[in-house]
Order: sequence, then C-alpha cells, then structure tokens
Amino acid sequence: MITTTTHDTICAIATANGIGSIAIIRLSGDNALAIALELTSNSLRKKETLTPRYATLSNIYDKENDLIDESIVIYFKAPFSFTAEDVVEIQCHGGFIVAQTILKACLAYGARLAQAGEFSKRAFFNGRIDLSEAEAIAQLIEAKSEDAAKILAQQMKGSLKEYIESVRDEIIHILAYSEVSIDYAEEDLPEDLIQQIKDKLQALSKSLEKTLNASKSREGLMQGFRVAIVGKPNVGKSSLLNSLLSYERAIVSDIAGTTRDTIEESVKIGTHLIRMVDTAGIREADDEIERIGIKRSLEAIEQSDIVVALFDNSRESDEEDEQIISLIKSHSKDKKVIYVKNKIDLESKFLNTKIDFDLEINSKNEVNHLVEVLKTYMDTTNSSDEMMLISHRQISAVENTIKNIEEAYEPLDTQELEIFSFHLNEAVKEMASITRPFENDEMLDKMFGSFCLGK
Repeated sequence: MITTTTHDTICAIATANGIGSIAIIRLSGDNALAIALELTSNSLRKKETLTPRYATLSNIYDKENDLIDESIVIYFKAPFSFTAEDVVEIQCHGGFIVAQTILKACLAYGARLAQAGEFSKRAFFNGRIDLSEAEAIAQLIEAKSEDAAKILAQQMKGSLKEYIESVRDEIIHILAYSEVSIDYAEEDLPEDLIQQIKDKLQALSKSLEKTLNASKSREGLMQGFRVAIVGKPNVGKSSLLNSLLSYERAIVSDIAGTTRDTIEESVKIGTHLIRMVDTAGIREADDEIERIGIKRSLEAIEQSDIVVALFDNSRESDEEDEQIISLIKSHSKDKKVIYVKNKIDLESKFLNTKIDFDLEINSKNEVNHLVEVLKTYMDTTNSSDEMMLISHRQISAVENTIKNIEEAYEPLDTQELEIFSFHLNEAVKEMASITRPFENDEMLDKMFGSFCLGK
C-alpha cells in the first residue's frame, strides 16, 4: 500500500528510460528544497535558497562533493505545485547514468524512492486534483489519437468533474423532494409531487444513458483502435498488413496456413495510432498448431473494434467463405465490419449474395481506399458532443447510478420514501466515487499503482 505522510520526501526519474537530450528528477515533500540545496551547495553557496518558479543553472554534486552534472533546478513552493507540497525538478543531461546518479544522491540525502503514481496520489489527497483529473493525466500520457488527447486535456481541466457535480446536485435536489414528503407527510403537499420526482428521475436517467452509450461507442478512441484482418487462408491478409505497414512484416506464401499465429503491429492512420492484427486463416485444420492459431484468430475478432473481412475475388465462393461469414456475424456483434473483395486485378470468380462489399482492392499495390474508410470511421467516433467517461471504473459507477435510479421507481410508486431515499443516496455515492471516493483505500492504491513511475 502507498502511504503518504507530511514528513517524508519522495523522488523519482520523471522521464522515460533511455538516451535523450534531458532527463528530469522530481522531488516532493517537506525536505525537497533542503535536499536540492545540498545537491547544489557548492554552486549556490552564496545563496540561502532557490527562488520559486525560476530556472537556476547549477552544478549538481553527490554527498562526497563529486561533480555529477550541470543542470537546471526549478523550485515550486507549496501549495503552488503539482502535489501541493514543496517540489523540486532537476533537469539534467539525458542518458542511462547521469539521472540515476542524481537520483542516488537524492536518496543519500534522505529522500525515498517514490512508488508508481505516488506523486499523483499526493496531489489527490492534498486536494490538488480529483480522481477524474488523475485518470485523465494517466491516460493522456498513453493517448492513441489527437482527438483522445484533446478530450483528456479538457478533463484534466475539470470538465468531467463539473459534469459529475451537476448530476450529483440534481440527484440531491430530487432527494430533497423525498425528504420533504417524509418530514411533512401529514401536511398538504402538491398532488403531482410524486410525478414531478418521477419526471426528473427519468430525464436524469436518460441523460446518463446517453453519456454511457457515447462512452462505450468511443472506447477505441481512448484505448487505441484494434483492427483485425480476417479471412480464409490465402486471401491476402498478410499482403494487406504489409501494404498498410509499408514493409514486409508478415511472410507471404501461396501455401495455405503460412500464418499460424496472430501478428500485431501499430500503424498511424490519420490522427489515430491503431493496432493491426493479421490473423491465421480460418478453416477446418488437422494440424494442432494451426488449430491454436485459428482459435486466436477468433479471439482477435472478439477483442477488436474493427473487423476487416477479406475475400478472394479470383476464387469461387465455397464452404470456407460461408463459414467465415457465419463466424464474423457471431463473433463481431456491436463492431464495425468492413467487407473487402481482394485481388481485383485478377479475373473475377467470387459470387456470394450474402455479402454486400464495402470496397474492392488489390492488397499488394493499392490500399488507399481501405485506409480512407478506416480513417473516416475512426474520426466519426468523436462526433458526439456527449461527455465521455474514460475508464471502466467510471463506466461502472454510472451503470450503478442508473441501476439505483431504476430500483428507486417501485418504492416511489408505493410511496415507501425511506427506501426510495436509500437508493438515491447510493446513486449519489456512486457518482461521487468518480471524483473523490475517500473511503476506499484499496481501490486508490490499485488505481494509482498503475501510473508511471515518477507520475
């Protein structure tokens, strides 16, 4: 469990491992400034302290006064920092050794190594950010598209928090109607009060459903779209993957069953970084290894956001094609399926009235039409103006909120208002859990533990 006190000072390298122009070491806590002054003591001995928010060029020394590097040191005085504590960032020359040596010196002067997500967790507990903003920060680092980055940047500034607070206030407002009815049961109340409450609940539930559906439909926008290329053996799946990647990633052969496992590669289409999955040809197979590959192909269909179903224009339609059509329909519910006729440069022999092809291509030479179809579909997933939930945790909280609202209707109709109020209070708790669930330390540890080290 991550523990946070006001006395310990944490440190970590905040930039990615590897060789680069700069690396950043971050300190946060009561002794952050004191440790920074120790590291810079020989250079800044005439100064009593660092000026907050000013970049200071200084030599960095270890505890034995050996020079480590010349770096930029920036001091952020509490509470005007990311964690709302004293924070010092040291920008040194990048590389495997320099940053690690400075980190080691920080530890020698009394800091401890931060755990994954501990800086963000301190920011949360100190009231600097709420959970919705913390999750937006974590996902922005791994954003797979420009549209996702824009949505996450808005949520970092509190757009989701404002939406959650408005929903929470609306539920509390409805709850007040119920409490009035309970407290003044013997008084004359408006005859249509119950209907007023029901109308407000229905409007709120409808709004939450729209947000939930929009979020689920745009999940690929956040996590990165997965595109599975499926078809029977030798229809050109590997050739298509190679053309999309612009290099020979997959082995291409006329021998059926050449691809025996899924091959995954990332490629940028438009503003989206997507994961292309070349699957093994789906057919009845005697070879055990090939059967395993086919099983993984079916799993790839279920896990994908988009399915590119490839059929061979130069061969007559057969039972294997029928099987492909059936499997796609049964394994790709609620997914975008693009039916593609391949090898159109060869004599046309494929006839199947069950397929309405979206486009025709030659996967070895010309795939621009497919790229455009993929780009258009991915761009349209962000056409909704609805607020977007960006994690399974947030989606689950809204689902539970809707469930509690639905369960509140029956006691409302029978005027069992104490039970009705119980369900609405549970709905308030669920919505509040998206931004600031103080009571669940285990959940917080798990969530922040998934963050990058140094964040």
